[in-house]
Parts: sequence; C-alpha cells; structure tokens
Amino acid sequence: MSLAAFLQRIVAVLKETGTPFMLTGSLAGAYYGQARATQDVDLVVELQPEQLQRLVQLLTDEGFYASAIAAEEALRLQGQFNVIDPESGWKADLIVRKAREFSLSEFNRRRSATILGIEVALTSVEDLIIAKLEWSQLGSSDLQREDVQAIVDGSADSLDFEYLSHWIDRLGLQSAWQNIRKSST
Repeated sequence: MSLAAFLQRIVAVLKETGTPFMLTGSLAGAYYGQARATQDVDLVVELQPEQLQRLVQLLTDEGFYASAIAAEEALRLQGQFNVIDPESGWKADLIVRKAREFSLSEFNRRRSATILGIEVALTSVEDLIIAKLEWSQLGSSDLQREDVQAIVDGSADSLDFEYLSHWIDRLGLQSAWQNIRKSST
C-alpha cells in the first residue's frame, strides 16, 4: 500500500465518524517545502468519548491495528495513539487535540489542502513552525529544528510574524526561535 492510499483510508474513516482532524508533522512540512522521508502520518484529532469506540472499530474493520485501550488513554490524557497497517508498516499517530489555548487556536486555523491527491485539513505554516519548535524542545531534536529552519527559509516572505511572536512568547520558545532566526539571516 502506498502512503497516499494509507492516508486516504485513514481520512475516509475520520470523515465517516465525523472526527474533525488536521494533518501536521512531516507531511505538512513537505507541503510547505521541506520534504523528508517518513514512515508515519501525524493527525491531530478532535475526539469526543462517544466517537472513540466507533472510530477504533472502523479502523479495525479497515484492516488496521488500533488499540481501544491506547485510544481511550490518549483521549483521557490528551495524548496520542497509533493506527498501523500491518501489511505495509505505515503508521498514523492520532494526536488528541489538547484543551490549551494554543492548541485551540492552531486547530481553528487549519486550512484545506490537497496532499498526495487527498483533500485534507492542514495545519497553518505558522502553527507547524510553533509545534515543531515545541517538539524540538521536548526531545532536543535536531531534525525538528532543521525542519523549522527549512520551512522558515522557504516561507519567510509570507509568514505572519506577529502571530508567531505571540505564541513563541506565550509558550516560552524564544531561545529556539532566536537560533532559527540567526541561521536565516
């Protein structure tokens, strides 16, 4: 199964269950100009407890592995759970949207885009930068910082720097952001 076919099937299940979602991570980065190899799809989902069982059941019916226990825990902790296609090895990380102010703003700013020929809701470029800065601080990931650098270098003329500055300040990401900005000049 191709990545496009995998994404199409996951998106179809999310739509069938009425689960609002947003594509983020490496595929979103590729959309904004920083392509890199990936074995997974990152999707932020806005789940309600009453949707969860049906979502897991439909994913399982599609031939995917999805743990109901992991999904319930992800919903309770605002974490994530995996959906895996056992034949191809493709994996989707379904990340439960957090209730915090930035996550609400990020989710409300998602936009429609076509990726791999599939219509999806996509994180904005600014929100992707902020999320990757956060991920880089959480895991000290050079890969995340490199992604941010490439996205900024390719999108600098169209970025909403006021929005970026607001959330970078609120989330304590100034140091990571300054390192990116120094490298861009």
